[in-house]
Amino acid sequence: MSDDDNSPISARAAKHLFTGLKNAPALVLAVSGGPDSVALMWLAARWQRGLARGPQLTVVTVDHGLRPEAAREAREVKRLAAELGLAHRTLRWRGAKPNTGLPAAAREARYRLLAQAARNVGASHVLTAHTRDDQAETLLMRLVRGSGLAGLSAMARLTERDGIVLVRPLLDVPKSQLIATLRRAKIGFADDPTNRDTAFTRPRLRALLPQLAAEGGDSRSLARLAGRLSRANAAVDVLVDGAERFLQLRARGDAPQVGVRCFEASAFAVLPEEVRLRLLLRAVNALGHEGPAELGKVETLSAALDQAMAAGPRAAANGRPALKQTLAGALISLAGGRIHIAPAPARRSKGGS
Repeated sequence: MSDDDNSPISARAAKHLFTGLKNAPALVLAVSGGPDSVALMWLAARWQRGLARGPQLTVVTVDHGLRPEAAREAREVKRLAAELGLAHRTLRWRGAKPNTGLPAAAREARYRLLAQAARNVGASHVLTAHTRDDQAETLLMRLVRGSGLAGLSAMARLTERDGIVLVRPLLDVPKSQLIATLRRAKIGFADDPTNRDTAFTRPRLRALLPQLAAEGGDSRSLARLAGRLSRANAAVDVLVDGAERFLQLRARGDAPQVGVRCFEASAFAVLPEEVRLRLLLRAVNALGHEGPAELGKVETLSAALDQAMAAGPRAAANGRPALKQTLAGALISLAGGRIHIAPAPARRSKGGS
C-alpha cells in the first residue's frame, strides 16, 4: 500500500470522483453508516457546496431488519445528513427473510428500495460507496465460483438497474483513504460486525487478503486485473454484436418469425466458442421466461449443439429435430440446418388438470 492510500482525499481529488454528475437533477446517496458510505456522503456534500448550481442530494439508509443496531445507525446517519444540510430517508426491508442466500436477497432488496427512492425524488442516479477493496473481494468471490469473463470483470463504475443509473464513484479508492478522510474531518462511523462474520463468503475471503497482498495480490493489483478483464469482456461483446448482425444477414432470405431467433447452423458453427456461447446466452435470456440462464448450462447446451451439428443430416430422422432442449424457459432446437430459439411452453403445475 502506498502512502497515498493512507492520506485523506483532497477537495480537488474529490471533484474528479463526481465527474459527469453535476448536471443531474437529483442524486440519491446510499448510506448505511459504515465508513465507506459516510465518506461518500461527506465528500458528495462538500462537492455539491462547491457548485454554483448542483443536483439535489438525498441520503437513503436501508434497514434490512437483520441487526438490532441498524435502527440506531440509521438515526445517526440522519443526524449527520442534517448537519451537512442533506435530506434523509430510512427505508425498511419488510417481510420474511430467506433461510439461504440471505446476502444476495438483502442486496436485491436494497437496490430495489434505492431505485424506488430515486424515482420518488426525481433522481436519475443512485450513488453507492463500493471501494477498491470491494472490487478486489468481488473478483475473488467470482473467481472461486468459476465465473466467466463477464463475471470476472467484477463491478462497473456505471450500471443501469430498474431504469436508474447506479454509480460507484469510489471504485478506485481504497477503504483506508476513506477512513483517513473521515478521521481528519472528525466524523464518526458505525462498525458492522457482519463484515467479519465468517458464516458468509465475503468476510472469509476478506480475511485472506493480507496473505494475498504478501504475494503481490493486494487490492490494487486485483482491481487492476478486474479492469483489464472488463476491457477484454467489452471487446468480446463487440465481436458478438458483429456476429449477430452477420447471422441476421445470412438469415435474411428466411421468412421472419415473431418471437423466434434463428441461426444458420453452418455459419454459427465457424464462430469462436465464446462468441457462440454469448449468442446463445443472449437469445435464451431474451426469449426464456425462467430468469437468466446459468453459464454452465449454456456451455452444456453449446456442447450438445456442436455434437448434433457434427453428426450432420443423418442425426435427424423422420423429420424430427436433431436436437431439442429447454433452458431457462426457452426452447432450443436444431432442424433443417437452422438453430431455433423460442419461448418454451409454460410448465404444467402438478395440481393442474
